[in-house]
Amino acid sequence: MLRTDPTTAHYPVDPARLDLAREFRAAPKGPHGPELRKLVHRFRWSGIGGRWCLITVEAGARWMLALLPDIRGEEIRTFPDTTFTSLEDAEWHVFRIRWKAHTGQDLPEDFSDTDA
Repeated sequence: MLRTDPTTAHYPVDPARLDLAREFRAAPKGPHGPELRKLVHRFRWSGIGGRWCLITVEAGARWMLALLPDIRGEEIRTFPDTTFTSLEDAEWHVFRIRWKAHTGQDLPEDFSDTDA
């Protein structure tokens, strides 16, 4: 069985690199530049702060925040009070959770490419 090894993603997360957060906010599904691809890989596979994901509630219409278990086969923790009708908003929400876990700093909900 394949397991996620937190040491496999070594890209350093610099909280000053708000340009990468802006790039993700502008196009959550990509295309992403090389630096953002590394950051997203680090976020998705490091395991820091848990493995956050989205579950489709209604195909193409509604998604729910979820947390994968540490051990494969255990129950996925879902957050029924945290649902989205926009996949872009859902992806941004997960990105912000991961950013906080890796940097200790919050990104504002309304963060955009015009923020300094």
